[in-house]
Amino acid sequence: TSAAAMAASMQTATLDVTNMDCAVCPITVRKALEKVPGVESAKVDFKTKRAVVAFDPSKTSSDALTKATADAGFPSSVKQVQ
Repeated sequence: TSAAAMAASMQTATLDVTNMDCAVCPITVRKALEKVPGVESAKVDFKTKRAVVAFDPSKTSSDALTKATADAGFPSSVKQVQ
């Protein structure tokens, strides 16, 4: 598949993440998200308490993303999926 076709199938989820109280927390959240099959990238912002995750919806779901953060000790909720 071409890069353009792959990019067209990707979705981006914005998650509101709770319990992040130190500079190491976003690293833990990012690593948890990156372990989910189908996740292309994860960026976690400590200041805004938000994660932006690019993922393949044919391989994973926003529910799997919130489960991954919760399992790591950081419950999250989906703010937006594009």
